[in-house]
Amino acid sequence: MPEQNWTSQNSAELKSLVDKLTGELDLYRANKLSLNLSRGKPASEQLDLSDAMDLSIAGNFKAADGTDTRNYGGMRGLPEARALGEEIMGLPAEHIIAAGNSSLSLMYFCVQTALYQGLFDQSGWQTQGKVRMLAPCPGYDRHFALAEEMGIELVVVDMQEDGPDMAAVEAAVRADASVKGIWCVPRFSNPTGCVYSSETVNRIATLPTLAAADDFVVMWDNAYAVHDIYADAPELASLHKAALKAGTDNHMVQFASTSKVTFAGAGVSFVSSGAATLEKIERALGFMTIGADKINQLRHARFLGGRVRAHMQQHADILRPKFEQVQSSLHQELGGLGIATWTEPKGGYFVSLDVQPGLAQDVIAMAATAGLTLTPAGATFPSGMDTQNSNIRIAPTFASLEELAPAMGILTLCVKLCTALKAYQAAQ
Repeated sequence: MPEQNWTSQNSAELKSLVDKLTGELDLYRANKLSLNLSRGKPASEQLDLSDAMDLSIAGNFKAADGTDTRNYGGMRGLPEARALGEEIMGLPAEHIIAAGNSSLSLMYFCVQTALYQGLFDQSGWQTQGKVRMLAPCPGYDRHFALAEEMGIELVVVDMQEDGPDMAAVEAAVRADASVKGIWCVPRFSNPTGCVYSSETVNRIATLPTLAAADDFVVMWDNAYAVHDIYADAPELASLHKAALKAGTDNHMVQFASTSKVTFAGAGVSFVSSGAATLEKIERALGFMTIGADKINQLRHARFLGGRVRAHMQQHADILRPKFEQVQSSLHQELGGLGIATWTEPKGGYFVSLDVQPGLAQDVIAMAATAGLTLTPAGATFPSGMDTQNSNIRIAPTFASLEELAPAMGILTLCVKLCTALKAYQAAQ
């Protein structure tokens, strides 16, 4: 029974197709598999690449400037750690604070500071009434959860191939002074894998000049700055340079970390902004800590300094076959059917799959009956509410290559079966 043009098939043909696909899914169910494509985590083989990092200390705890890294102090981080931040972020070290293990904690801290103290000369956002931030979707669930936990209302704007829908973004910031910021994952965006175009970067850099709010902030989470999988992966234009040209550098707050470079949860995080805002962040951090873990900064700087790209090429060699398996399965099983679309990123950690509206939850629930765990439907939208109920995030990095083939077999089969069931029900 051909699977193309399902909507043109009659009820009997669709029933035959549903029975055929159900039989195939029952074979997977009989195997009692336990597979997981929900976790955007590095695989053990990737973590192994940094096992030699501890050897870089070898009892020598003195930084290049003579700092004893075992002691307190150094709010901006070690000079060599900030130089590592420059290598990763692509902007001058003097504009960077090297901090602790989590860029997400820095984001939380910066939003909290903006909310209660203010990042600029104005009072905190919370003294000015309702606070909103723009949320390009599909996007990163932890950004959304962080903002919502602080009582910030998220305004959804569509994510396109070259970044957020900038016409919608610009209209929103012009019209409403309660719109105080925007969340961005500009390179290999989570989950679509898109890279913001140069035009998009330039337009984002000018947003504070358009905004009704004087204290508008761009939260630029460049989590995948060096996470190319293919050699022809597009580069990201410099927000720092664009903001300097626009005179808005203090309204750009950029983040990065080594969490998916060395050890997840045991890396070094970075925050950058213009001089005045960086001083405000440093002062506020000083009430929370007397300094980050400089021993960890030192071992990272010695291990990675000057060789970040070479190290990440090793990551790419591990990840490339996994992403190729995902793409091969999607093209072989869903290509030409007209029932789903997906992204083909050149780097990052995710692939975004869109099924027919109304089916994402059903696909994910059906896959679970065959032993495949996927990211919950709606996770890539604020409050878990994908109004189309169509987006599914695929996270292939943590699974082994051997696990990916059956996992993608289950996923694509469930997409076909749920779509066929919908067509069959409509034909009744």
